[in-house]
Amino acid sequence: MIVLGIDPGTAALGYGIVERTGSRLRLVDAGCLETPSSWALPQRLLAIHRLVVDEIELHRPDIVAVERLFFSKNAQTAFAVGQARGVVLLAAAAAEVPVREATPNEVKTAVTGYGAADKEQVGRMVAVLLDLEAPPRPDDAADAVAVAIWAANSERVGIASAIAGTRPVGALDRSAVTPAATAESPFERAVHEALKREREAGKAT
Repeated sequence: MIVLGIDPGTAALGYGIVERTGSRLRLVDAGCLETPSSWALPQRLLAIHRLVVDEIELHRPDIVAVERLFFSKNAQTAFAVGQARGVVLLAAAAAEVPVREATPNEVKTAVTGYGAADKEQVGRMVAVLLDLEAPPRPDDAADAVAVAIWAANSERVGIASAIAGTRPVGALDRSAVTPAATAESPFERAVHEALKREREAGKAT
């Protein structure tokens, strides 16, 4: 099995190709596409699309794995990641390659055993798991390889890419390929309770 892992972003997009044979993982390729700040957004998205299409055509991955949009505070970063994700998903869909996605915490837990691991820890464990002398560089490439490792191992043990109701959901989760089904957020619960009280008050009068 060959997995193309993507760490999405419009300024820098990390990618990594991992091959799994039985229980063995091997790094095939890794890198980072950095787009100049002087480029307009359409130019950046076109460059991302071309890169992903080229990687798919070159390596023929069985799966494209991409980080799930999972931000609750930095809206600007979330939008940039979302735009890059859209281009990646488009390229995968056009090539009819299945997509798997995970939150950053899921990837970190799968690779390091710790959901709050920093980039250095992720890089070190990527190197250990792939028997590399040093982690892929830059960090975006190491993160993308970590995503690929997560997907390769998840497929090996038969874990679904997005199991409804098993993860906490952050803002913009509905942008996911398969949005997670979860209980109401506190805000949604408050709104629903307020509407219920209003309906009951209307019936009483």
